[in-house]
Amino acid sequence: MFKNISIGQYIPGNSAVHNLDPRIKIIITFIFIASLFIITRFTGYIFILAYIYIVVQISKVPFSYVLKGLKPIIIILLLTVGLNMFFTPGGITIFMLGPLKVTTSGLRLAGFMALRLIFLIIGTSLLTLTTSPISLTDGIEHLLNPFKKIGIPAHELAMMMTIALRFIPTLIEETDKIMKAQMARGADFESGNLIKRAKNLIPLLVPLFISAFRRADELAIAMESRCYKGGENRTRMKQLHIENRDYIALVITIFMVAVLVWNRFWKW
Repeated sequence: MFKNISIGQYIPGNSAVHNLDPRIKIIITFIFIASLFIITRFTGYIFILAYIYIVVQISKVPFSYVLKGLKPIIIILLLTVGLNMFFTPGGITIFMLGPLKVTTSGLRLAGFMALRLIFLIIGTSLLTLTTSPISLTDGIEHLLNPFKKIGIPAHELAMMMTIALRFIPTLIEETDKIMKAQMARGADFESGNLIKRAKNLIPLLVPLFISAFRRADELAIAMESRCYKGGENRTRMKQLHIENRDYIALVITIFMVAVLVWNRFWKW
C-alpha cells in the first residue's frame, strides 16, 4: 500500500508540462481544485476527465502510475461513499438495509463526492510528479513574496512545505524497510481483519519517528554546514520566466473552468 502513494514523488522529464513555470502550475492546480466545487452535474466531470487525460498524455507520465496513487485512499473513498449514500435524506428510496435506506439523493451525492476526491488526488499528484522539489520551492516562494510586506517569511514557508512533500516518499521507503525487517523477525502485518492489521502497525511508529527525527537532524546539519541562511541574499542558478506556453496553459485551464460554469447554469 505504501508504495502506491504518488503525492510527493517526482518523475523527471522534458515534456511541455514539466517545462511549465512552477508558479503557473501551482496557480493552475488551485484553479483546478476550485473548479471541482463548481460542478453540480455529472456531465461536468466528463470535461474534468478529458482535461486530466490530455495533461497526463502531454506530461508522458504513465497513466497507470497516476491511478496507482488512488489505492491508498480506497478506504477513505469507500467510507465517504457509504456515509453519503446511507445518511443523505431526500429523493426516492431505492432500497432499505435495516434502519438505513439508500435514496436517489444519497446515490447522487455519494457519486459526486467520490469523483471529486478522485480528481482532487490525481490533480495534486500531477503537480508533484512533474515539478522538481527545487522548482516547487522557488514557485511557492515567488507566489508568497507579496506577503513579505506584512511580515510573512515567504522563503521559510516555501521551504517547509517543500521539505514536507519531499519527506513523504522518504518516510514511505523507511516504513517499507522497517516492515520488512520486522516481518523477517516474525511480525504479521497481513493476516486478520482491518482493525487487527491497524493494531499490528503500532510497533512501526516508534522506529519510524526515530528515523524521521534522525533524518530531520541530518538535513539541518547539512544545511548549516553549507552556510544556508534562508532567503536573504540568496541567488538561483535558474531564474523563473513566464513564457508563451505558460500563458497558453493558463488560458486553457480558465477556458475549462468557463465550460464548467456554463455546464452548471445552462439548462439542457
